[in-house]
Formats: sequence, C-alpha cells, structure tokens
Amino acid sequence: MASTSRTRTGRGRGRGRGSGSSSLPPPPSTLPLIIEEFFIVVYEDPLVKKELPKKFADYLDGQEPAKVYLRAADCGPRLWTVEVLFDGQGRMYLDKGWEKFAIAHGVDFGCYVHFKYEGDDVLTVKVFDGTMCRRYYYSDDEDTNDESDDDVKPCIHPL
Repeated sequence: MASTSRTRTGRGRGRGRGSGSSSLPPPPSTLPLIIEEFFIVVYEDPLVKKELPKKFADYLDGQEPAKVYLRAADCGPRLWTVEVLFDGQGRMYLDKGWEKFAIAHGVDFGCYVHFKYEGDDVLTVKVFDGTMCRRYYYSDDEDTNDESDDDVKPCIHPL
C-alpha cells in the first residue's frame, strides 16, 4: 500500500502578499477621531445631570447642540428630548429631561448606560443593570416624542 503524503506549497497562512506595498491600516494616531459609542457608569444619584465623556464632547466641538434626543434601543420610536449643558471647560452634561428618561428606563445606582451617536443629535441608549445584563424594554406608547405630555410613561421591562 502506497503512502500518500501531502506537501504544502505557498506562502503559508497570515503572511501577507510578500514584499509589495503594505496593506496594513495606518497607525491609530493618524486615523480621524470618530466617537460613535460610549458608556457611563452611574455612581451617584441617577436622576441628576449626567456628564458624558470628554472625548465625545470634543468630537462635537463647534456643533454643541442645545438638546439631544434619546431613543431607547428596544422601546419603539419614541424620542426623549434632553437639554444639553456645556460648562465652558470642555465638559458636556445631559440635563433637563434626563430625569424623565432615567425614571422611565429604571436607571439606578450601578447601571451602565451605553450610548450610540446616530447623528442629527440622536443618541440610542441601552441600559445594563449592576449584574452587567442588558435590560430590554417595550412600550405601548404611540407617541413619538415627549413634548406633549408631562407624565413619565415608563417603558416596560419584561420579566
């Protein structure tokens, strides 16, 4: 019985295309700064204004919005209007309107709140509880914004 042996030819896995021009991306210091996602950890009163990361505030430099619109990732099309405060020191805060959003979505001590900037001053928000598990919500609210009512209509956290 003849033994068959396989011999490998070629350059091997992961070695690139040889001595030609490199297809590696440029080093991080030369890439444009794009801040699309970030999170905050709620260490203090969850209902008071929340500071957003300085890099995100820097990213918006020159486009400092007076308000942003928060959309819970799994809570329908509703947009929550939240006023933005800039302190002149490069820091950005979610201010008036944050309290309603936080109550409706159960933001509490120890929560991680993930933000994704969608453009046009819209931030999609995901809330993770202290066990690092994401909270999922749904809403039976037909409104697409909170301008017309003063009541907090919470999203419902399914058990």
